[in-house]
This record gives sequence, C-alpha cells and structure tokens, in this order.
Amino acid sequence: MNNIKTLGELKKSGYVSKSIKEELRQNLIKKIQKKENPFPGILGYEDSVIPDTERALLSKHNILFLGLRGQAKTRMARQMIDLLDEYIPIVAGSEINDDPLQPISKYATDLIAEKGDSTPIDWLHRSQRYGEKLATPDVSVADLIGDIDPIKAANLKLSFADERVLHYGIIPRSNRSIFVINELPDLQARIQVSLFNILEEGDLQIRGFKLRLPLDVMFVFTANPEDYTNRGSIVTPLKDRIESQILTHYPKTLETSLAITEQEASISAEQLQKVKISDLVKRLIEQVAFEARGSELVDKKSGVSARLTIAAYENLVSAAERRAIMNNEKETQVWISDLVGIIPSITGKIELVYEGEQEGPYQVALNLLEKAIRTQFSLYFPNPDELKKKRGKGQAPEENPYKAITRWFDAGNHLNTFLETKDADKIQLLYKVDGLHALVKKYFKAPSEKESALLMEFVLHGLAAHSLISKRILDGKIEFKDLMGSMLNLGTQSFSEEEGFDEGDFD
Repeated sequence: MNNIKTLGELKKSGYVSKSIKEELRQNLIKKIQKKENPFPGILGYEDSVIPDTERALLSKHNILFLGLRGQAKTRMARQMIDLLDEYIPIVAGSEINDDPLQPISKYATDLIAEKGDSTPIDWLHRSQRYGEKLATPDVSVADLIGDIDPIKAANLKLSFADERVLHYGIIPRSNRSIFVINELPDLQARIQVSLFNILEEGDLQIRGFKLRLPLDVMFVFTANPEDYTNRGSIVTPLKDRIESQILTHYPKTLETSLAITEQEASISAEQLQKVKISDLVKRLIEQVAFEARGSELVDKKSGVSARLTIAAYENLVSAAERRAIMNNEKETQVWISDLVGIIPSITGKIELVYEGEQEGPYQVALNLLEKAIRTQFSLYFPNPDELKKKRGKGQAPEENPYKAITRWFDAGNHLNTFLETKDADKIQLLYKVDGLHALVKKYFKAPSEKESALLMEFVLHGLAAHSLISKRILDGKIEFKDLMGSMLNLGTQSFSEEEGFDEGDFD
C-alpha cells in the first residue's frame, strides 16, 4: 500500500479513511480476539487498569490516567502506538498530517484543488504518530494550539488576515495521532480552557481566525492526585470533557512488585555472572517499598514509586560487585549487610512528612530497612513476638529456638561484620556464634554453604529487628552485641560525655 505516491492511485486502491479512535478500536478488537495482551510488560494491571483502558478505547474515549508517581501512566499511553495502523497516507508537505481523502488545512485543500489526482502523498509510520508534552507553568496557548508567525508573513509577503501566516502548535501537528499531556494539573487554568473546543467540538481558534479544523486526535492525560491540593487542579469543565478517568495503583502483591523490578532493572551480563542475588534479598528490597507506603513518616500523597525498588536492586548488585572487585573475588553473593548500599536509593525516592523530616531521611531509610527485615523474618523463621505472646498468656511455653544465640551474646561476645569482608571470612565469622548454624539447619534442610551463611546473617539481623540483640551500623561495619550490655554502654557513654570523664575512669 505504501508504494502509492499520488491521490489518484490512492483512490483506485480502494483505501478507506478511518479516524484514529476507530483505528485504535478495530486493532484492539483484533488483539482481544487473538487473546493478545495490548499492553505487554505492564504488570499488576491485568484485572484493573488494562480492562478499564480497553473499555475506554472501545468506546472511543479520551482518557485521563489518575495516579501517584511511578504507576506506568505514561508507559501505558506510549504503548497505544502499537494499536495504530502501521502506515497512513498524508498529503505530502502537510504540517498537520492531512488525510488526502479528507483534507482540512488550507495548504492541503489548495494543493488538491490545483493538482487533483496528481497530488503527491506520503506515508506516515505509526511511530511518528505520537506527541507528548509535559505540562509546566510556562506552557502557552501558542505552544499547544498555535499563533501568528510574523516572520512567515514577512517572507511570503502576506497580511496577518491570511490563514497561511499561522504557525500550528503541537496539538494541530498531532492531527491523526495520539497526543499526551503529562501532569495536566500543572497546566495553568487559562491554558486548560483553550482545550475545551478541541475536546468537545474538535476545532480550534487561533488569534481570532475563523478556523474550522476538525482535528482527529486521541487525547491521553496523566495526573497525580497530589497536584489537586499542592500545585493546581484540573478545571471542572475540562475534566467533564474527558470521557474516561482511569485510576492507577501500585503493585498489590510482593510477587508482582518482584516481577516489575526484575523486568525493569538494568543489570549487565557481566554483573549477573559475577553477583548472585537470592530470592530472600530480592523480597527484602520489595518489602522496603511496601513499608514506606504504609509508614507514618512518609508522605502518602506523594507515593513511593516503583523506581525505588528498581534503583535499590541496581545499587545492591553494584555494592556486591564493588566488594568482589576490591577483594579480587571472581564471584560473590549479595549479603544482608549489603542492604546498607541501597540507602541512597531510598532517601532520594521518598517524600517525608514533618515528623519524618525531624528524624532525617537517613534514619527513616534505616527504619524502613529494619521494618522490612522484621516483616520478612517471620516468613522464614518463628516469630519472636509470637513466642513472647504465648508466654504472656500463660500458654505452655514453646522451646525458644533463639536461646543459644542470645546466650552467646549475653556472655559478653560480640560480632563485627565489615561491609567489605571477603565471603570466606564472613562465613567463618558467622560460624562463631553458638547455635546460629544449627538453627538454620533446623528450618532449611539442604541449602549450600553460602545460602546457609546468608540465612545465618539474616537471623542476626532479624533478632536485632525484634530487639533480642543490638545492632549498630558504624563506618564500614555492622556490630552485633547483647541488648542490655549495649544499652548500658550507651548510657555510660552518654554520662561520660556529659560529665567530661574518660572511659578509663570507669575501669
């Protein structure tokens, strides 16, 4: 079909013009009939956002995706390109992609009137039929709709009353295309008003020109509910003209979140060969995001983007890779202690409320990590809190599986795990703790040596998260001690600092 070069040839071919919304509708119907997913790679929306979007497209509706940041709103819009016909004909040289069979611009109508069936046509690929604009306060009506171009008027020696002096904005240039406005509430109210006619009547007005351009545009808008209170709002008449408002959401399950992170994280083949990362550590990363979304210290209106877990995953692999390079190891695994390396990925991805600001972003990130460890720990080992509750209710006490470990620390022993320690050295350190290896073997029958060591380290972090032992993150190391001794030491240290004594005075 795209070998056709003139209007006459196009007419003889039997080509029938379709609106863009009819294109989207017909191609979506074919996808549904073939049981094909029209939005591949969009995970967690199979029973919510995707069916809503399909219904909107079948209804030929303009769409508003409403949701917090990092919920694949723009990605959904971009994937609609694949629902367009591969090529469509346009009048050659047209600025607004005029349909040769239904021209709307003065340029196209004049050209066809002059050349008739000899009018040259071009073919536009679907990849070129997408326009996108981020709404910012400096966006003007001229940017979106158009304006008079005085330079064009001077060069062509035309008066400002001549339609040919118009410079079309991005929306007319997106005729017969998908056009997306991201963060719609950030668009000034007076600019939003300029969209009324385009959405309802399909025409536009530029500087008082009596234009009737029935534009054929599929509009997709994205917005964040936070914007309704903080920066702006969607004016009610505009919202009324957008037929379908679709609510997006974050992953509802940890498994969906895991799949999204695995799909989106940029990990090189070299890193994958050098660094092994267990399912346990992956789940801890995802749990951090779930904890952040429920935290009282994090602003829920801003949301916690999936970009947090993606960046954290990449940072975690790089932390292990860096350690292996420093120790000249050919391969390594990600340890629980490596989670310290994802703190920059957390602090940059969360907005804090006042109480969170008082705590400080670094401390909030550490707290979220501890909560994630605490939540996941009970899925792998007996929950220490449940053991305490049973004793408190006078029920027959279960044997405390952590007794040997806590006793080892109560005896004055401590364990320092350095962040840059070699794998072999870390494994030796972990075997020093009484009862640690036996506990792991009791609940996990056949792990490898490194898997056992990872679980042993996880037990220490889990017990610290449940306040059975103490954990301190210092420069370059993590220190585990008994809880009471650590508290007394902190009290002594505080008293010493206040009174000006040296540690030697307490010997």
